[in-house]
Amino acid sequence: MKTKRTFLSILTLCIALLFTACSGKGTTGTESSNTKTESGSESADDSNSKLNDLYQQENQIFADHEDVWNKAFGMMSKSAADPNGNYADYLADTIESNKESFTDDELKTLTADIETIRKIEEQIAEIEKKNTGSDNTDQKNSSKDASPFKNFSGQDYDGNSVDESLFSKNAVTVINFWFTGCKPCVAELSKLNELNDAIKSMGGEVVGINTETFDGNKTAIKEAKTILENQGAKYRNLSIDSSSDAGKYASDIMAFPTTILVDRNGNIVGDPMLGGIDNQDNYDTLMKQIQSVIDADSTNK
Repeated sequence: MKTKRTFLSILTLCIALLFTACSGKGTTGTESSNTKTESGSESADDSNSKLNDLYQQENQIFADHEDVWNKAFGMMSKSAADPNGNYADYLADTIESNKESFTDDELKTLTADIETIRKIEEQIAEIEKKNTGSDNTDQKNSSKDASPFKNFSGQDYDGNSVDESLFSKNAVTVINFWFTGCKPCVAELSKLNELNDAIKSMGGEVVGINTETFDGNKTAIKEAKTILENQGAKYRNLSIDSSSDAGKYASDIMAFPTTILVDRNGNIVGDPMLGGIDNQDNYDTLMKQIQSVIDADSTNK
């Protein structure tokens, strides 16, 4: 199941990821500048709080009808996923394309939930529109093609810091985005551990990012660790900052689990894979992609 953005948002599956700024009133000179900085910080916190609340509302909808939404998320099509599209429309299109797979009661539940999500998404879009307007200067100064993992940082669940050198040490890094309440996500954890063992000698590594553990959420980390241990998954999992580029990337994930490949330069290679690799076809496809990245890495040395 989940949630996008933490759907998060995936993923998530959710955390507020964008910043906004506002100017202070009734001040001038240096005092005005300081007040704007403080006000901008407070406004960013307020914006994050509002977004987080909206994402949590979406997550609660999925949790309230977990069984039918788990079923729906398992049907999501990679080719139909458009991170810039309307999330409610994406869900509606998925349900419509697979309506024969649902009972009449399930369809009623899904349709009602989607309409509620649509209203939530309208509020999210309004906040993000304001954020984008206030963030235009920063966007103009950054490359549109910059990878969200170029200035990567995070911590593993034992509190050890990790930076972009994570990628430079590997020919390929397999990043799996998941969240604790996502049954398909949990179902593939042991297979991801198997994959990690298989690609270590090839110059690869599997890294998990649970979107509920953003910003060092101790409760979520504890829950994620328990699930990983129960599934025999020993590969590295990380908590990242929701406001980081990687966190913002995760916020646009439309279905969980999602897996991507990153080369040693921190660049995303190929298209994301939606769905669990406990499906053998998905596993075989991913292995071919991994081998392709490793071969390219060897050629470039």
